[in-house]
Amino acid sequence: MPIRFLTAGESHGPMLTAIIEGLPAGLPLTPEDINIELARRQQGYGSGGRMSIERDEVRITSGLMNGITTGAPIALLVENRDYKNWREKDITPMTTPRPGHADLTGAIKYGYRDLRIALERASARETTMRVAVGAICKKLLAQFGILVGAYVVQVGDVKATVPDEMPFEDRFRIAEDNDVRCPMVELVAAMHDAIHQIKIDKDTLGGIFEVAALNVPPGLGSHVHWDRRLDARIVAAMVSIHAMKGAEVGPAFENAGKRGTQVHDAIVMRDGELARRTNRAGGIEGGISTGEPILARVAMKPIATILQGMESVSLVTGESEETVYERSDFCALPRAVPIGEAMMALVIADALLEKLGGDSIEEMRPRFETLRRARLEDLPMDNVEWRFGYD
Repeated sequence: MPIRFLTAGESHGPMLTAIIEGLPAGLPLTPEDINIELARRQQGYGSGGRMSIERDEVRITSGLMNGITTGAPIALLVENRDYKNWREKDITPMTTPRPGHADLTGAIKYGYRDLRIALERASARETTMRVAVGAICKKLLAQFGILVGAYVVQVGDVKATVPDEMPFEDRFRIAEDNDVRCPMVELVAAMHDAIHQIKIDKDTLGGIFEVAALNVPPGLGSHVHWDRRLDARIVAAMVSIHAMKGAEVGPAFENAGKRGTQVHDAIVMRDGELARRTNRAGGIEGGISTGEPILARVAMKPIATILQGMESVSLVTGESEETVYERSDFCALPRAVPIGEAMMALVIADALLEKLGGDSIEEMRPRFETLRRARLEDLPMDNVEWRFGYD
């Protein structure tokens, strides 16, 4: 069964909920495993005022008994502390759509008569539950030695070039030690300055982060159908995150300007296994994992909630009118890092379960150990002529 999850709840409603289905039985899990990731989502330079209100903690209400998953759907709940400020509040009508948001498009699609209805569900507050679900997927992947991490490589026009030889584990560790989550510490001050200036200018900044999955076995995903290709699933998962407008596997857009001989990864024998001399493919060839680190680069637009008003039109009068500011971050990119990790973990966990099958961790372990690897003995070739044989 594939992993599926649903989230529910509004930005200022009483709570957020999620249900994740398809996880095997026998996985050790505690609320703290999830709370650690939820706390990471709330940290980062450039955050707005709401992070001083919310202290997200999860309640697990089904699918877990005595700290072990049962194989049943897992239900998660996170309360919105800010709801107390809205419970008895008369909501001011919101009738001027903000550019870059789901205000206008949501009203067109659903016929809302107040734009806040779109805002409440379209808010990135929903990613709280993605991170919660992703934390469980990370826990599952760790049972098989698979690690997922991410880091910032660009804030506004401040770009970091991470050396290829820097181990991914070091990138993750160093990034987590600073509040812009950049592994190149010499650029942290410049990123701070860029975000500080954008606050003064009453504007917002976006940027780029990279997310990687390590120790993923070869053979996950498939080339036989468009929706089973692992790279397609990863890119779709990344751009499903609020404000993400683009994603690439490996340095795809840079590769587009090069010759094929400069892009494709030569295959060599290394310690008895077929390996790649480079990893420009980002760990995926033909929609299938190669065994190299899977790497995605994700572009986040400057978030659309801007302190200075933007030109719009009142849907009541039809007249030009500036938008009204809603509390938000100035640069949400550092906080997007654990969200990207969550979505990567979800995709990889789903592909792993698809490959292994099994209803429990005990069933999955021996199947994992016998997976076909990139070894000559695992890849016998008939080396004889043959025909298609269709009538």
